[in-house]
Amino acid sequence: MTRDTGFEIFLATAPGLEAVLCAEVRGKGFRQPRPVAGGVVLRGGWPEVWRANLWIRGAGRVLARLDSFRAIHLAQLDGRARRVPWASVLRPDIPFRVEASCSASRIYHSGAAAERIGTAIRETLGAPQAEEAEVTVMARIEHDVCTISVDTSGEPLHKRGHKQAVNAAPMRETMASLFLQQCGYDGTEPVLDPMCGSGTFVIEAAEIAARLNPGRSRRFAFEQLATFDAAAWQRMRAVKSARAPVARCHGRDRDAGAIAMSRANAERAGVADFTAFEQGSISEARPPEGAPGLVIVNPPYGTRIGDPTALLALYRALGGTLLRHFPGWRVGIVTSEPRLAHATGLPFLPTTAPIPHGGLRVSLFRTAPLA
Repeated sequence: MTRDTGFEIFLATAPGLEAVLCAEVRGKGFRQPRPVAGGVVLRGGWPEVWRANLWIRGAGRVLARLDSFRAIHLAQLDGRARRVPWASVLRPDIPFRVEASCSASRIYHSGAAAERIGTAIRETLGAPQAEEAEVTVMARIEHDVCTISVDTSGEPLHKRGHKQAVNAAPMRETMASLFLQQCGYDGTEPVLDPMCGSGTFVIEAAEIAARLNPGRSRRFAFEQLATFDAAAWQRMRAVKSARAPVARCHGRDRDAGAIAMSRANAERAGVADFTAFEQGSISEARPPEGAPGLVIVNPPYGTRIGDPTALLALYRALGGTLLRHFPGWRVGIVTSEPRLAHATGLPFLPTTAPIPHGGLRVSLFRTAPLA
C-alpha cells in the first residue's frame, strides 16, 4: 500500500449482486470500481475507505488490502507476515484478532495460518490479541497467494444502527437496498411493501429518497486504526446531503405488531415523516394517490416461513390484487420458490441467478410497468 497510488479497497456483497453494487459505487463517484467474485474492488486511500463505509448501501463490509505475497508453508507465511508494515495501520494499544481462510493452497489449515499471523503481529507491533476485538485482520490464502486485509467496518454494514425490533426471517438492509436498485428505484417515486414485516424495504427506500447516508448513526472499526484522522472524519460526516423526498414510502402488514415495529424503526431512522404504515390484508391493498411507482415485497416462502403448498393462495391473492388495482406500477418479489412467484400470474422479466440469503437461495422476480 502506498500513498501515491493508494491501495486496493474491497467492498463485499452476496454472490450474484456484484454488478448491482458496482453500479451503486460508480454512481457515488468512486473511481474505476470493478466487479469481482463476491464484491467490488477499487483503488483509493483512507478517505475513500471512510466514505465507502458511510455512503454505500449495498456493501456488507469494506476491506483495506494491506499486502499480498506467495506462501507455500507456515514458516514462509510467518516470515512474510513479519515484514507487513503493521505499524502503519494497526495501533499497538488496540486489540486485534485474525481470521484466515485457505483454498487450493499448500497451506490448508486456516487455524494454523491465523495463529502464525497473530503471533507475527504481536511480536512485531506489540498489540494485544483478543477474540472479541473490534479490529479484524483477514488473511485469504488462495492458490498459494496470501492476501492480507483489515476489516474497516467492524459490525456488518447492514447494521445501520436504527433497527431494534425485527420480525421472523428479516432481510438485510444491504440486500434490500440492492434489490431496490435492481428494480430501478432511485428515490423519486412511491414505494409500497404490502407485507412489510419490520419495515426494511420501506425504510431503505425512504432513506434513499431522503439521501440519508446509511452509516450516519454508527461507528466503524477504522476509528481504531493508526490511519484514523478524527477531525477529517468529523468534517466528512458533517456534510449534509439530505433532501425532502418527492414521494412517500408505504408499508402494509396484516399483523399489528409488525406495523408497530415498522413505525418504531422508521422513527429511529429519522424517516417517520416520509413513511406511512397501515394494517391490512393483501387483498385490501390499493395504490396511494399520485403517480405509479414500485411494489416490492419479500413474502413468506416455504423453507423460510410456512408450507409452500399452503402459501400458493397467498401468492395468488397478491398477484390478483396487483393486476387488478396497480396498473402502471412495477413489481419486485423476492422468494426462493419460483413456483410461488409464478402463482401470482404476474408477467415477470427474465430472472438473474439466485442469491444466497440466510441459508437459502433467493431470486428477485421483476415486472415492467403493469398494463
